[in-house]
Amino acid sequence: MLSPSAFGLRSPVLYRLATLNSGDEIDREPTRNAENIAVQDNPGESRYELLLDEHVVGEILYRAAPDHVVLLHTGVVPSLEGKGLGARLVAGALDDIRARGLHVVPVCPFVRAYIRRHPEYADLVVRHVEVPD
Repeated sequence: MLSPSAFGLRSPVLYRLATLNSGDEIDREPTRNAENIAVQDNPGESRYELLLDEHVVGEILYRAAPDHVVLLHTGVVPSLEGKGLGARLVAGALDDIRARGLHVVPVCPFVRAYIRRHPEYADLVVRHVEVPD
């Protein structure tokens, strides 16, 4: 599989080095301090990552194409679900995709629902694209 860099996609500045963590050592009230939350693209893993205090606590898996990104699945560690972090992750990914001049194919139901609730992202959606296996 080709990496996003093969399509000329750039990686945004990394805010912090990430370490995979189950969430056991993570602040249970992450929304109280937005400064400790960041979204970054990890093209080597084909995913956007949500970082909380330097720990990866969420991801959106994707496939990159020359003019669009297929968003496949969104997940947040179970101990942090329901705190709005998934929405922050999706917004960060969509903002990055827009900044790169790309479009999105929202295969993930969570991403589709987010775009329905936030019509300012509707212009990013590609309506008629076949998604290969």
